[in-house]
Amino acid sequence: MSGPLAGIRIIELAGIGPAPFCGMMLADMGAEVIRVERPGEGDPLTRGPHKVLFRNRRSVAIDLKTTAGVAAVLRMCVKAEALFEGFRPGVAERLGVGPDACMSRNPRLVYGRMTGWGQTGPLATAAGHDINYISLSGALHGIGRAFEKPAPPLNLVGDNGGGGLMLAFGITCALIETTRSGKGQVVDASIVEGSAALMATMFAMRHTGEWTAARGTNMLDSGVPYYDTYETRDGKYVSIAAIEPKFFALLCRILELPLPLFSEQNESLRWPEQRHYLADLFRTRTRDDWCSLLEGSDACFSPVLDIGELTQHPHIRARASIVESGGIPQAAPTPRFSRTSVNDGLPLPAAEPGMHTVETLRALGFESHEIEDLLATGAAFQAPPTST
Repeated sequence: MSGPLAGIRIIELAGIGPAPFCGMMLADMGAEVIRVERPGEGDPLTRGPHKVLFRNRRSVAIDLKTTAGVAAVLRMCVKAEALFEGFRPGVAERLGVGPDACMSRNPRLVYGRMTGWGQTGPLATAAGHDINYISLSGALHGIGRAFEKPAPPLNLVGDNGGGGLMLAFGITCALIETTRSGKGQVVDASIVEGSAALMATMFAMRHTGEWTAARGTNMLDSGVPYYDTYETRDGKYVSIAAIEPKFFALLCRILELPLPLFSEQNESLRWPEQRHYLADLFRTRTRDDWCSLLEGSDACFSPVLDIGELTQHPHIRARASIVESGGIPQAAPTPRFSRTSVNDGLPLPAAEPGMHTVETLRALGFESHEIEDLLATGAAFQAPPTST
């Protein structure tokens, strides 16, 4: 594999949600990520909505409920730089693959842990999902319009941004530190804390009185008319974000907005009337019409695209921001680097569970008879070749 993390071997203990997103980000950067999955018929999570999350890595099927399977994973740790898991606190220890067990085999190992609440605290062992974690971090409360209930922002703020991405960042930081200290360590990534970190701007604005708890009344939460979305004549939407005075002035000139209604950008008493005027104006033309007039200018304008429209947009197309792998259109690996890239930016499709069991164990130093024993006892599983 090429990429800035090429040469780094990382073991991923199969899970759902934020942990696979972490694995995707690390693998996209060139790390050799080995996903350890359940043997047998395969983990159903490798199908459907998780296929993109599992791209760019090898799949080894090992049964962690067997002594031989646990021993195999511990042995894999010897030749790995990092391992991460997304179990509830204590589960990895009960399985025999917790930090102490793994790091006793490799003191330089970085051990990443992905949870919603964190490894400690009164909620640590409670079940939860994205929306619960961002509720506790303060993130969810601020998302939504005035006089409406909080709106779940997909699972972008919690699972992906505050969870998987933070774990990938933490593992990478720990790997850099290991090059200096020669010692591994545990990375405790909590979605509550990760999503709270994403709220840095809101914390600062609250301290200065620029952010209130009243949803939909602040600059970045649809509280102002010049930072919002508007419906167009064809039932689609556009967004404007003319925050800076010079950008707002340009928006006013291009749209020929009337004075004195729009003479004061931040006169809150005029905002309701300004918003009503803009809403009526944007409904007079189609989204494409508004793109022809505004897109590419400093008026801070964009069409609101649905996921199926992305590849039709000239900017997305010019940068090949959306690529296809395994028949699925998806975001290309990001960020980009001037010298190192993975597969020329084209991710490998998700592997079938156990697709690389034999070849991976062999590469990690397992003898043929050892692999045969693991397969014979059901501690490991090799998927049959896929038909083409």
